[in-house]
Amino acid sequence: IMQIDILTPEKKLFSGEIKSVKLPGTDGEFEILNNHAPIISTLSSGKIHLIQHDQSKQSFEINGGVIEMQKNNIIVLAE
Repeated sequence: IMQIDILTPEKKLFSGEIKSVKLPGTDGEFEILNNHAPIISTLSSGKIHLIQHDQSKQSFEINGGVIEMQKNNIIVLAE
């Protein structure tokens, strides 16, 4: 089970448990699944796509940012 927090300077966009997330990386889109190796990466503008455990999907438009994943905890600092 992965926990994700998507934060902007203004507010928290999303916080919860997810199955997978696709992110707009600076070098192209990438996906993070459960038990992914620790990663820190920059993000470009684009969409974050979440898939929750009940298969429901959510998307968030961002203008860039940073992601950190460690021990199935993901923090996205988005603009």
